[in-house]
Amino acid sequence: MMKIKEVSEKFDIPADTLRYWEREGAIPPVTRNAAGYRDYDEEDLDWISFAKCMREAGVSIEYLIEYLTLFKQGDVTLQARKDLLHEQLATIAQRLDEIQHTYDLIKEKADHYEAYVEGYHGKLAN
Repeated sequence: MMKIKEVSEKFDIPADTLRYWEREGAIPPVTRNAAGYRDYDEEDLDWISFAKCMREAGVSIEYLIEYLTLFKQGDVTLQARKDLLHEQLATIAQRLDEIQHTYDLIKEKADHYEAYVEGYHGKLAN
């Protein structure tokens, strides 16, 4: 079991964000100890890892809430969850293509300047 401070440090996520995700339903409710403090177990950590990964990929909190809501409903929602994940994959793939295009453009421009700088023999060459 881990306390919120340890989880925050482990995942480099502010404790306030962890509380927010739980409050909004983006991750399942975390078990509390007798004093009322959160005690994160391995399953909680798995959900946090998933949520962090999805958020870093640009997935909305609303999507995570929808996914968790479906997950709680059990196996009858397997297809719906699979469909949601495929939608996200398509969105991420499109962003990857856009990023690759931007990378290629900037690399081409940098290579152009590299060739120009190497071939420059003006006042700055000395």
